[in-house]
Amino acid sequence: MNQKIQEFGDLHVPGDPLILVNIWDAGSAKAVAAAGAKALATGSYGVAGAQGIADGEAFPLDDAIINLEHIVAVSDLPVSIDMEAGYGADAGAVRQSVQRAFDAGASGINMEDRMPGENRLIAPEVFAERVAAAASTGIWVNARCDVFRGQSAETDGDALVAQVLERAKIYADAGAGSLFVPFLSDRKCIGAICDASPLPVNILRSSDGPGAAELASLGVARISHGHQPWAAAMTWLTSQAEKVLGGEEPDY
Repeated sequence: MNQKIQEFGDLHVPGDPLILVNIWDAGSAKAVAAAGAKALATGSYGVAGAQGIADGEAFPLDDAIINLEHIVAVSDLPVSIDMEAGYGADAGAVRQSVQRAFDAGASGINMEDRMPGENRLIAPEVFAERVAAAASTGIWVNARCDVFRGQSAETDGDALVAQVLERAKIYADAGAGSLFVPFLSDRKCIGAICDASPLPVNILRSSDGPGAAELASLGVARISHGHQPWAAAMTWLTSQAEKVLGGEEPDY
């Protein structure tokens, strides 16, 4: 493991979480770095959206790597790239794709246990093979677990937590560095996962969920902002364009 990857991993501290205001290109990387970020991370939704295309590996890997190279070139901070399902039909192809990210200077990747366009999760043993392939490059793997996607924490929380923890053990054994559990804002479930997970836990910030301080108190080690910074920037741009085109003065 190279020094920058080690530094990135060391930032995952339960109770003192790494805050990632997700970026989408070199320009947004410079803006977030200037604000005092300790690391940078792309979100696939924003990266694709900035090109006017849909999320779900529709953004070609070649372009994703070029975008990564541009980001790495403007900052010395560790950079994690969202590689969605790993850009590969099988573990061997995933390794080749992740090796390209490693060679381009990435310190970490996100990789989810659901293939693009599919609702069902990849079988944990199969996803473990993909995690192991990615981790064999030496990169930090943030293994995303979509168990809570489309589910109710209020009615099925205990069973869903058990599923997450079962997968977390398998993913940890395969070489994952951290566990990303999006679509979860329930405090009890977050705390239960953080208490029992063999991996430091990454939670996606949500407007209806706990704030950063409370997530830290629950034991979260990494807080991501996902597509929200990109979406907010686009909403602001639209509002300013509407003002200008409507004959008003903009706020800039």
